[in-house]
Formats: sequence, structure tokens, C-alpha cells
Amino acid sequence: MSFIKKCGLTLFAAAAFQTQAASVWKVMSGNNALYLGGTIHILSPDDYPLPTAYDEAYRASDKVIFETDINTINSREFQQKMVSQLSYSDGTTIDQVLKPETYQALARFLEARHIPMDKIAPLKPSLIAMTLSVMELQSLGFTSEGVDQYYSAKATLDHKYQGWLEAPQDQIDVLESIGEGDESEMIDYSLQDIEDMPNTIDVLRKSWRDGNMIAMAEATITDFKEDYPEIYEELLVARNKHWLPQIEAMLNDSSTEFVMVGAMHLAGPDGLLAQLEASGYQVEKL
Repeated sequence: MSFIKKCGLTLFAAAAFQTQAASVWKVMSGNNALYLGGTIHILSPDDYPLPTAYDEAYRASDKVIFETDINTINSREFQQKMVSQLSYSDGTTIDQVLKPETYQALARFLEARHIPMDKIAPLKPSLIAMTLSVMELQSLGFTSEGVDQYYSAKATLDHKYQGWLEAPQDQIDVLESIGEGDESEMIDYSLQDIEDMPNTIDVLRKSWRDGNMIAMAEATITDFKEDYPEIYEELLVARNKHWLPQIEAMLNDSSTEFVMVGAMHLAGPDGLLAQLEASGYQVEKL
């Protein structure tokens, strides 16, 4: 997903942590267990090889479970469907739904990056936000597949079962609903996120690689929750609530799953780790 918020370690130094820590936990209920891993959906080449805890959890699991069906969302058909649903079909353009000051800020941003306004004018705010965020990440060197895509490809080669917590269409529906009625707030948030990205990307990467969810929450959750509570609720809290019963059901079956979700879904008081601990499950970091 695009609304990733991201000190001082260089990429090389950050890579040195790969064998020491990771955002991977073992969750236990009696004799049953599963692994829960935090992912970043797009990485730089310097982030590989991944921390060894991911491979440890992958080898110990019978199934890998992702946020959604990775193969489907990477297909041309799905991408076309997403663009269609997240574009205005009645002739509406983004200048007609944004406050004048927000539209002017967006126009300045696009002009500075030599992006024609007419290319994004028919898009809904969530698709604009996602597109611009991904472009910014790519300009910062994030050009490699993320953790989930890496392990989906590996599971395909290994003929290991793959499942997901929400259908691909659910992801489009979430994106369409985010910021609905608060379109200017959605764009304001995205532009601020992009502006901060060069300064915060190393914090995100280091907290993810270290499995430091306190630092992750400070970098990505605290201000987000305070400044944009409705978007925070739609993007993170509601989806965590939807996923939690599914994860609990996995803890009651005989197989071992490796569940991988965006690292922000694990951090903070509304994160899956806190929710699982509050429900009485034993959670330990690999």
C-alpha cells in the first residue's frame, strides 16, 4: 500500500542488522503456534538479503498468509480494474473535489516533478496518493520487490500453500473509501508524507529491520493517528479488527502459518501484536 511513513544509519549499516533482529514474532496458543511477520511492500536492493528470521519462519510453516492475493494484484487485469474503479467515470476532475489551497499545493508538487496535471486529474484522491507515494519511493531507490512479493514468489516455486486475509477486491474497496468525503485531507496527508519521506525513510527501515515496534509507532503511528484519525481508522484499525479473528482461528488449527502484513499493522496500541497479547496469547520475538 502507498501510505508508508518511513537516525542516522546508512543503508550499509542497516543491512548489518540482518542476522541480529527482524520484525518476526512467534504467537502461541497452547501447543499451537503461528508466525507473524511485518513487511514493507517495496524495498531497495540494499535490503536484500532479508533478515534470517523470515526464512526461519517460512521454513517452519506449512502455509504462508498475506494481506491479499499477491499474484492477482500484480496482474495487468487487476491493475486495470483498480485504475478504473479509482477514477471518476462521470467527468469529475480532482480540481472539482479539492479545496482550492489543497489543489494549489498538489499543482505545485506536480509541477516541481514535471508531472502533467492532466495525467492525474481524473483519478480519485486515494489513487493519486498511492501513485505519487510510489513514485517518490522509487526516486529514493526503492525499486525492489517487497517482503510479501518475495515470499509469494518463493512459495509458488516451493508449491507451498498461499492464503490471504482479504480479497483483492477488498483492497480496491478500502482504497476507494479512504478519504471519501475528506478528499482534501487525503491529499494533504499524502503530500506531507511525501515531503517527510527523505528524512524518515531510514527510521522506518531500521525499526522494521530491528523489529522495534516502539520506534515504528513513533515514526509512523503517533502523528498519523492524531492528525488524520479517520484515515488511520480506515486504513489500519478497521482492517486489523477484520484480520484478528482470522488469525485467532489459525491458532486453533493443526497447521502452522506464517502471516505477513505491513509492519504498521503490528505497531502501536491498535496493532495486531498488542491485540493478540491483550487476548492472552503468548507472543515472543524470533
